[in-house]
Amino acid sequence: MTPSCQVDNAMSETSLSALAAQLAARQVSSRELAQQYLDRIAALNPSLNAFITVDAGRTLAEAAAADALIASGNAGPLAGVPIAHKDIFCTDGWLTTCGSKMLSNFIAPYDAHVIQRFKAAGMPSLGKTNMDEFAMGSSNETSYFGAVKNPWDMTRVPGGSSGGAAACVAARMAPAATGTDTGGSIRQPAAFTGITGLKPTYGLVSRYGMIAFASSLDQAGPMAPSAEDCALLLNVMTGFDPNDSTSLERDKEDYARDLQKPLSGLRVGLPKEFFATGLNNEVAAAVDAAVAELKKLGATTVEISLANSKLAIPVYYVLAPAEASSNLSRFDGVRYGHRAPEYADLNDMYSKTRAQGFGAEVKRRIMIGAYVLSHGYYDAYYLQAQKIRRLIADDFNEAFKACDVILGPTAPGTAFKLGEKSDDPVEMYLNDLYTIPANLAGLPGMSLPCGFDRQGLPIGLQLVGNYFSEAKMLNVAHQYQCVTDWHARQPEGL
Repeated sequence: MTPSCQVDNAMSETSLSALAAQLAARQVSSRELAQQYLDRIAALNPSLNAFITVDAGRTLAEAAAADALIASGNAGPLAGVPIAHKDIFCTDGWLTTCGSKMLSNFIAPYDAHVIQRFKAAGMPSLGKTNMDEFAMGSSNETSYFGAVKNPWDMTRVPGGSSGGAAACVAARMAPAATGTDTGGSIRQPAAFTGITGLKPTYGLVSRYGMIAFASSLDQAGPMAPSAEDCALLLNVMTGFDPNDSTSLERDKEDYARDLQKPLSGLRVGLPKEFFATGLNNEVAAAVDAAVAELKKLGATTVEISLANSKLAIPVYYVLAPAEASSNLSRFDGVRYGHRAPEYADLNDMYSKTRAQGFGAEVKRRIMIGAYVLSHGYYDAYYLQAQKIRRLIADDFNEAFKACDVILGPTAPGTAFKLGEKSDDPVEMYLNDLYTIPANLAGLPGMSLPCGFDRQGLPIGLQLVGNYFSEAKMLNVAHQYQCVTDWHARQPEGL
């Protein structure tokens, strides 16, 4: 396990590597550690609403099994360290709701591949975290189970759709969590809550058992306080899965291998489109300060252009709803999930079940998706969007000829007030302005804290790498976190 850089901060005692070392040295048991987090969840979740399902009995049983694994001498690097999972991953015997009334009674009969990997690593589950319904949202306000609150300011959103996962990590209700990212749903909530979140290259982490939103965009990834933590989690999550046709068969790699590598010679690309009109001044200043720190560490900067990135949002909101309309057609009240209690015939059951089971945002996207795929509009919308998607990917390919990593803001601003953008879907969608391009191109991206605004709200810095360059991005992020303490700061009063 790669040693951490020496930073004087409060988080040094609760990093994943530190927790793993304490467990291995028998300074604490997994059961004791899990109980500490369960107690914190019990105290804070009524206010934050970060978890949908907590099952202390199951968690402690898994922790006891981890203790036995550690005692046997056959434990992996993170055995015994507990983790929370976004409620989009099917988990055998656990309620798996996807934040929707449609699945509010669904007990998963099997484990998603991601869950299998963490179970095999001996990491107990602390529970299932709240999320925007079917991962559709940028604020975690579309959940059937209510909005999640931002630990830094409970009048504000934590971002979405992985807002529950982000909030629980930021509030230290879990040392780490899994999330999913379709258009920025790991990175944007990470930015809003002051943690680190990573979306891997598409296909690097299996989507098997991850309830689908947009299959060509969805990707699971880790969320934790630091880049080092994310590297260790990514080591667990990745791996070929024959059950997923998009899973990539690659040699296993250690994503923590380059964490201590100096940044001398690193070329950082700054897309001029990411620093244009619409970017909050305080966010811009924090990102500029982060660039200055990287320069001190030996990096150089080069201006690049991602000319078609301005089209990313309209392209995304054609392609993602199109895929969602297809994926969500399975929820009809026949096989599993919610079924309308009263109906006249089969068609009436379909209509009432879907009307009752889906929330407003999900219905909106299903209707958009059905429209752009319909006869007469497929060529005009869906096909054109696919062509522009290719152009966006080509822009990145050209940019990486001049730089090693691309840097910019994660979001145009900081966390907004609960309800502030609920009535304006377009305004809400603009929160994903800088994150969506990486999904459309299938590239890895991550967000890490780089400061706070005048209201004390976290600001996120985004890194985007070339395909399979997760280790490089994590190296850059880790070296930055060695000379700053933004990632170590915690919300007061929790």
